[in-house]
Amino acid sequence: MSTTSYGGGDHRSLPVPDGLDGMRLDQAVARLFGLSRTAAAALVDAGDALVDGVARANSHKVKAGSWLDVTLPAPAAAPTVVPQAVPGLRVVYADDDIVVVDKPVGVAAHPSPGWTGPTVIGGLAAIGHRISTSGAAERQGVVHRLDVGTTGIMVVAKSEQAYTALKRAFKYREVDKQYHAVVQGHLDPLRGTIDAPIDRHPHHDYRWAVVSGGKPSITHYDTVEAFPAASLVDVRLETGRTHQIRVHFSTLRHPCVGDLTYGADPTLSARLGLSRQWLHARALSFLHPRTGDEVRFVSDYPDDLDRALGRLRD
Repeated sequence: MSTTSYGGGDHRSLPVPDGLDGMRLDQAVARLFGLSRTAAAALVDAGDALVDGVARANSHKVKAGSWLDVTLPAPAAAPTVVPQAVPGLRVVYADDDIVVVDKPVGVAAHPSPGWTGPTVIGGLAAIGHRISTSGAAERQGVVHRLDVGTTGIMVVAKSEQAYTALKRAFKYREVDKQYHAVVQGHLDPLRGTIDAPIDRHPHHDYRWAVVSGGKPSITHYDTVEAFPAASLVDVRLETGRTHQIRVHFSTLRHPCVGDLTYGADPTLSARLGLSRQWLHARALSFLHPRTGDEVRFVSDYPDDLDRALGRLRD
């Protein structure tokens, strides 16, 4: 592959890999360059993605070995961290190396393009926590993330040593990540493992899906309590893909209750008073990056999830 800079963007020239043979042009461009489907389609429409030197439609099926010439847009400026008080953000533990928070609903882990709401990093800055300078500018200290609509325990690195150690621990699956979820229906078997690769959804931006050739993704689950319409399950993540729990249970046709993005029943969601997925990061265990001692932090259910669970039990 050759790369040349033109003004603000980069020009890339490369052959279509065998694994993308027969794929739509916009989907192939999205997959190759890590773009959203919408951004890839816009490139194709603008004539910035040529196949063997010829502009094609988004629906054009590419062939292995064909030559792609793509001009990528200039990268957007990274969003900056703005100290902002975050109501409900609770510091569970803090020392010179780490800060552990109980994240409320509606809060992102860090700033990102298009997100104007509160963030964990901004909230910590507002109350005076110095965060590690490692990582991209907008997500310094962030070693793992929770979805905006997911509540619970999250750890952030404050020292460089902690950032390096925790990133390694998450990468090599040395962190015990426990979630509780309420999913629709009853799982069969009641205890099991979901081993299915995840990648961006081929047709919908901002969604993920089980797809052939996706990143390996493993979810272990155990039913804790069953109700007529749903089940409370204990979930342990072996990997940490975006939306992993939500995607895996949706693929089994047991989406998280309240998760309309991934196929939850809106009638049940309304009856339980839920406006987001019933999914909570219950506990996090890892070796402290400086002392080497095992530490464990637990979060109680927030009010909306607790109320929904009570209604299921009634």
